[in-house]
Amino acid sequence: MNLERLKEIHNGERVPPTFSDAEMNRRVTALRKRMADDGVDAVVFTSYHNINYYSDFLYTAFGRNYALVVTANEHVTVSANIDAGQPWRRSFGDNIVYTDWQRDNYLHAISTVLARAGVSAGRLGVEDDHIPPVLRAQLADALPSFSLVDISATTMRQRMVKSPEEIELIKHGARIADLGGAAVVDAITEGVPEYEVALAGTQAMVREIARTFPHAELRDTWVWFQSGVNTDGAHNWATSRQVRDGDILSLNCFPMIAGYYTALERTLFYGEPSAQHLRYWQVNTAVHERGLELIRPGAVCGEIAQELNTIYEAEGLLENRTFGYGHSFGVLSHYYGREAGLELREDITTVLEPGMVVSMEPMITIPEGQPGAGGYREHDILVVTEDGAENITGFPYGPEHNIINR
Repeated sequence: MNLERLKEIHNGERVPPTFSDAEMNRRVTALRKRMADDGVDAVVFTSYHNINYYSDFLYTAFGRNYALVVTANEHVTVSANIDAGQPWRRSFGDNIVYTDWQRDNYLHAISTVLARAGVSAGRLGVEDDHIPPVLRAQLADALPSFSLVDISATTMRQRMVKSPEEIELIKHGARIADLGGAAVVDAITEGVPEYEVALAGTQAMVREIARTFPHAELRDTWVWFQSGVNTDGAHNWATSRQVRDGDILSLNCFPMIAGYYTALERTLFYGEPSAQHLRYWQVNTAVHERGLELIRPGAVCGEIAQELNTIYEAEGLLENRTFGYGHSFGVLSHYYGREAGLELREDITTVLEPGMVVSMEPMITIPEGQPGAGGYREHDILVVTEDGAENITGFPYGPEHNIINR
């Protein structure tokens, strides 16, 4: 069968982009400068997060490979024929489509873009924190005149500091998460299954995203609503368990806008908490409040974690802490992306600077069978400014606001 290996599918009109051309050019120009400084002749991105960050296109893999090839004069997304013209409509820059008619057409597409750019040898940047070893080996075999070098840390560092346009989108996400939280609270009643509460929050957020961003793809927004023992983990999905009187509850709303993640997380109670439940809740909110005070320019991520540890330690709860105290925001999700260099953990030495966006989200878990059992967590999003930080989460926290009696 002798059919075409590559296509250009310019079907329909370009969709109004998430960000301005000036913003996207800023990102790509900064990348190209770093490439030049590091002697990298071309980059082949394979990850959801970097392809989205540098092209505004968020692919759906479904077992297929995608790429973004960047050289000094080319910027081309590589997509599968199954998606037809959608990647071109949503990509900043050009797009090339590979077909299924012949094996290794994906690699042929990358080689074609590099040849078109006049780059026949040199240093090729790849993402060693994402690319599977098999694909990395195939890329090396297909491009023997190139040496593959890791550029994941470089691009992560660029993504850590948000532009004004990114911060504006993230603020909308925080606002929409608050709306989702309100819908979750409204849906809580005795006997309601967790999944029904989660659906109420998800629907509210998706509808508001559609209203605010009418040209966006509506995808990936979700809610984790947990009750009772299911609150013990931060990433436990909704089940059919029904809310009961006296339950500890965990509200977690995650609106996704053009690949950008925001979050709202709150401890709630249905009915009156016991004295021990109340004590743990108050300790966790005290850690949360101190953490909000510590987020400022010049603060060191690991030092924030160490100071907050002292509060838990004084209360005999340090061993009940389940993860770090916060993380960066931007292009990430529960299935892709992570700016690991900007997490509030003891081993991270990154210094906070204006334009960074981080969460404060302390959590402790008390095992089932002990007084006060359950998972306790609060979560706010803060934008680091020149002289402090702006908290963009508006949903109230703590026992004064989140005990539900119906």
